[in-house]
Amino acid sequence: MKIDLDLIVKLENLARLELTEDERKVLQKDLQEMIGMVSKLEELDLADVEPLRHVTEVTNVLREDKVEGQLSQEKVFLNAPDREGSYFRVPKVIDRKEE
Repeated sequence: MKIDLDLIVKLENLARLELTEDERKVLQKDLQEMIGMVSKLEELDLADVEPLRHVTEVTNVLREDKVEGQLSQEKVFLNAPDREGSYFRVPKVIDRKEE
């Protein structure tokens, strides 16, 4: 892929940047070098290489999901400032105006 100044101007516009001509030329050179480095990877023979799934051999060990430490409804409402039956009563925070 060839990076030309038209592409740089398009990227500049998409990124909402305002570059000088010198900055455009530097960016063009840098992007062309990056693409060159990435294209070198295409030269590698990876037919016998398995995809890397994890960097280490450690597997995820999960614990069994158990329900523990439940509070009774009465203990839950001990710190509640107000309640209505089995619900917390809170001040109204949304004022719905009908249009």
